[in-house]
Amino acid sequence: MQILLGLVALICLLGGMNLLIKGAGSFLPETFAPPVLDNLFRFLSGIYFSLGFLMAYVVFNFHQINNLIYFIGIVVVFSGLGRLYSRIKVGPSTNYLKFIMIFEIILGIAILILEYLR
Repeated sequence: MQILLGLVALICLLGGMNLLIKGAGSFLPETFAPPVLDNLFRFLSGIYFSLGFLMAYVVFNFHQINNLIYFIGIVVVFSGLGRLYSRIKVGPSTNYLKFIMIFEIILGIAILILEYLR
């Protein structure tokens, strides 16, 4: 279980840092993002990045944390479901993001099941 939670922490830290550095403009064809869009994008990226620190805390204090693990599993599942919803509404993007979507859903379900069995 701690390995899975450590993996989630690593994904949040690296993914959040990557998005904070790049900003919204790196995903647009003209590489310029309106300031409001870039501000919101970096704000959400900061939340994503800081979630990595929360996850690292959970990994190192695993035996003191009880029901919080269920909520973490739900967050991971819903991150994958958000990607699925995007796929349904906007269409598929890349095979990499499809893999990430499936991985997030399975990882979240695995966290929920393992916490239930603990």
